[in-house]
Amino acid sequence: MPLALLTPTLPGTGGELKRSPEDFRVDEVPLYLPCGEGEHLYLRVWKRGIATFEAVRRIAAALRVDERSVSYAGLKDARAITTQWICVPGEAEERAKELSVPGLSVLEAKRHTNKLRLGHLRGNRFSLVVRGAEADAVERAEAILDVLVRRGAPNYFGEQRFGTRGQGHLCGEAIVRRDYEAFVHHLVGGPPGLERDPRLHEARELFNAGRVQEAYDAMPMKHRTEKKCLHALIRFGDYERAYFSIPKRMRQMYLASFQSELFNRVLDRRIGDLDRVQQGDWAYLHRNGALFRVKDPGVEAPRCAAFEISPSGPIFGTATPPAEALPGAAEQAVLREAGMEGLDLDVGGGLRIRGERRPLRMPLREVALAELDPAGYRIEFHLPSGCFATSVMREVIKGGDRAERP
Repeated sequence: MPLALLTPTLPGTGGELKRSPEDFRVDEVPLYLPCGEGEHLYLRVWKRGIATFEAVRRIAAALRVDERSVSYAGLKDARAITTQWICVPGEAEERAKELSVPGLSVLEAKRHTNKLRLGHLRGNRFSLVVRGAEADAVERAEAILDVLVRRGAPNYFGEQRFGTRGQGHLCGEAIVRRDYEAFVHHLVGGPPGLERDPRLHEARELFNAGRVQEAYDAMPMKHRTEKKCLHALIRFGDYERAYFSIPKRMRQMYLASFQSELFNRVLDRRIGDLDRVQQGDWAYLHRNGALFRVKDPGVEAPRCAAFEISPSGPIFGTATPPAEALPGAAEQAVLREAGMEGLDLDVGGGLRIRGERRPLRMPLREVALAELDPAGYRIEFHLPSGCFATSVMREVIKGGDRAERP
């Protein structure tokens, strides 16, 4: 079922996002800049049509360093042109100057004292083109953006979090349930979704038919996770060992996808009051990410109206502080409906599922619109770290499955 919209009564612009990578440009805004000295080398890279994981793999191979020694502040979409900072060991500085990687180039390189960590970014600037829109698309977009700037945009996790097939959260749920057979079937089999490679379709169909060896042979080499999982399943005949053959970073990603799906369900229930705190809420302070329990909503209402604070929703985990009263009831209802109530979230295997809380809305800043000819427009805005442009655009575009469901 599609997630609720904040502006369901305002007509969307229609049109298509991401017709080409050039239509989706993302520039990372770092939390800090490298100081020029230290044992770590920061590379600001430009890439086209490459996901961050693949960029890390290619850079590590080209520099002849361990892939685990390469870090980044945030994940970027594959179907885009993006710039972001990636950190490599300082010993690779000379090789980095000559770095040649398909689809990727180094814009600058500078040393720093600390390794770049996930989340070490201020946000992202987006410049997006929507093609095939309605004739009055800019006027429609302006009306919607007026609401989103004033009230905040729904902070849904976007489509990137769930993978090309939208299966990521199902893999994550299987991890939480320790159902390794289900994990492998969701990872390797199931529907192809938006995947275009016919060889990949064939491999998934062979696996669904129980022809595991043939599925392994047909699986394209670039799909390393599925390939590695199939290899382990053939070798050991054991779904649990097949699951653990996958790198921890990928297992963590699937787990995060499931946590994201549950958060989206909570936000879906509270879409109408995402700009109002209630008694029992954990309020999120946008200035520094601190949380505090709301005891008197009337006292906090002016701060919420000024966008100083927002109500938050849970990224469920072992250490996630629960809301109380009506907000807490909504969170428990989501767990109950998902069959997760009382389930042990300490999944083990080196995975961390401590959890946290996330604001239900995101501030939309530096917004600009420009009409393009023929029917289309360009939209630009800035979002904080961890927020998804596709969740903004589903409000603006409306219509079509991809616009309705992240």
